Formats: sequence, C-alpha cells, structure tokens
Amino acid sequence: MSALGIVGGVLQPVVVVAASPVLVGVMRQVRAKLEGRAGAGIGQPWRDLRKLFRKERIAPRGTSEVFRFAPLVLVTTTLVVAVVAPFATTDSAMVAVADLFAVVALLALGTVALALAGLDTGTAFGGMGASREMTIIALVEPTLLVAIFALSVRVGSTNLTSIVTSTLYDPARVISPVSLLAAVALIVVIVAETGRLPVDNPSTHLELTMVHEAMILEYAGPDLALVELASAMRLTVFLGLLANLFLPWGIATSAAPVAILVGVLAWVAKVAVLGSVLAAGEVFLAKLRLFRVPELLAGSFLLALLAVAASFFLA
Repeated sequence: MSALGIVGGVLQPVVVVAASPVLVGVMRQVRAKLEGRAGAGIGQPWRDLRKLFRKERIAPRGTSEVFRFAPLVLVTTTLVVAVVAPFATTDSAMVAVADLFAVVALLALGTVALALAGLDTGTAFGGMGASREMTIIALVEPTLLVAIFALSVRVGSTNLTSIVTSTLYDPARVISPVSLLAAVALIVVIVAETGRLPVDNPSTHLELTMVHEAMILEYAGPDLALVELASAMRLTVFLGLLANLFLPWGIATSAAPVAILVGVLAWVAKVAVLGSVLAAGEVFLAKLRLFRVPELLAGSFLLALLAVAASFFLA
C-alpha cells in the first residue's frame, strides 16, 4: 500500500459521500432548465436527506433484519468501491479488492440486498420491483464484467488500477474499436444499474413502470435517507468508472498535494459533465416498455462480446 493509495482511499469516499447528492441536484437542475422550469437548486437533495435523517425510523410490521440492514449494506458496499477504485489516484488503498470481479461483486451485492428487502416487506409492490430488478441485474452484471474485461485483455490484468494506468500512458487506446464498443456497452449498463431513462424513471411512482422505487416504498426516515444517499453514491461511482476507464487524464500519479488536488478536481469535473450529459439526454427519451428492456440490455451484452473479440484480434 503506497502513500498515494492511502490518500486516495481516504479522500475518495469523502468526496463520493459529499458530492453525490450535489451531482443528483445538478442533473435535476439540467433537466429543469431544458424543460423550461426553474428547478429546486443543486442543494435540494442534501436538504431532503437532512430532513429524512431527522425523522423517526419506522419499519413495516413483520419485516426481518434483512429489511433493516439492506440500506447499510447498500451504502457500505458502495463506500468500499469508492475506497479501492482508481478515481482521483492511480494507486488503490486495497489493491486486491480493486480487481474487476471484486468491484462488480460488491456493486451486485448492494443491489441484491435491496431486492431482498423489497421481498421481505411482503407487499405486491416490493415483490414486483424485486422481480424486475433481478431480471435487469441478470443481464447487466455479465455485460459490466465483459465490457471491462475487454479493456483488461490488452493489459494482462483485471485490476482496475492497471487498466487505468495503461490507458493513461497509451492515449491511443481510447479511440480503438475495443474502447468504443466497451464504452457504449458500459453506458447502457450505467443507465440500467442506476435506474435512469429509458430503462427506469427515478421520478415516477406509477405502478406499471416502477423498478427501483417499488422496492423502497416501505422505507421511511433515516433508512430512506441511506437508500437515497446510496443510490446517488452508486451513480457517482459508475460515472467515475466510466470517466477514468476511458478518459483517465488528470488522475494523480504522485502523492504531491498539487497532483492530488488536480486529480480530485478532474474527477469531479468529469463526473459532473457526464451526469449533465446523461440528464440532458433523458429529456429527449421516453421510458421503454418493460419487455423491451431485455432487448436493449442484450444488445449491450453483444457489444461487450464484440469488444472482447476485437481485443484479441486487434491486439
């Protein structure tokens, strides 16, 4: 564990926790401006979280510890990814956990915990949302693995820090067919994993369209605040991975204070731009009908497979 890795392991989760609600606020504000509305301001998500944390914790009758601990699992797994992934620095605080398979497993664990909590409530909405979420994750997780694996083939390692460092010192790889195919597949994965349009609509409570929201309808107070915070953190983590796997410039390669500051600012700027572009795109998209979502995800998996094939033939 290097000094650079320790600094990144301390700074990155702090930035993720502090900036994730702001990112959601920025994205909502971008949508509001494009739709001709004033918007509530970029600080509104933090104000909502503060209000929820002050409320009383309430759990539905008959629920078990699965329901109570799911928000903590969701937050914890995301925090671990924020600690180990190369966002602001090229070194990791825990190199072994910065592996592709470990990171994907951690992100999937949080999703599964929330789906189990939806089932634990015993409500029709919770079961429906959990069923839909499991259908999506069954298609999304293989795509995420294969897309990033395509980048790891030419590096010879599935460690995310090695992939980012390799791209940093060989910029020509960014415009290769492997990177372009993997990037498109990963964008679709991020949209599905974070519940954005056209896969899901985070602002709706309509029965026929809910996926993520259906699983958390029974949460209230601090538990709901943790779920909302974790959702924002996961969005930041996924956009950070997308930014640094394909555009790692600005990331700190030394423990010098100036390099660390530039790395954090570059990471925040890239995530903010990607989030704004995602929000702007949502204005012009409609939600897909549920039975069409697997077709979209299957298409992204095919692109990821093509990226892997291209990584062998074009290496």
